Amino acid sequence: MNAIELLKTQHDDVKELFEKYEKLGDKATEEKQKCFFEIADKLSAHATIEEQIFYPAVKAKQTEDLLLEAVEEHLSAKRVIADLLELAPEDKVYDAKVKVLQELIEHHVEEEEGEMFKKVKGLLGAESLETMGTTMEAMFEKLMENEPRNEVPSEIDRAASV
Repeated sequence: MNAIELLKTQHDDVKELFEKYEKLGDKATEEKQKCFFEIADKLSAHATIEEQIFYPAVKAKQTEDLLLEAVEEHLSAKRVIADLLELAPEDKVYDAKVKVLQELIEHHVEEEEGEMFKKVKGLLGAESLETMGTTMEAMFEKLMENEPRNEVPSEIDRAASV
């Protein structure tokens, strides 16, 4: 799978998890936490493969501003995730923080899919995107083996470099 298609698939997966979370209702605290943990793991691994593989590979004059904004958006999302990891789902702000996280991610996805990916397709050929996608997918799967959400609190001091 090419890198852009992989990232789009991951965006769709997380969107579905947010929709699942919204449907759980007020009483389903254990299910909410489990769903949030899945969201946090996927977002953490996704951000890692973007920051370590995709963003450096697509850095160019025409993408630099978008990349700088993207890593700042990642930082904002990581800070909300770190907050949520310290809360119980019964906490009165838990649902509000999950909603804020969802809105941050929706905005981020909109910019990546609406602007960045179009520019990247003009920069890289199909073969490069395929090779990068394979590398990113393998790294994502490896990260998902170890609850990557637990790394997030150590990543909230500053945005990743691009």
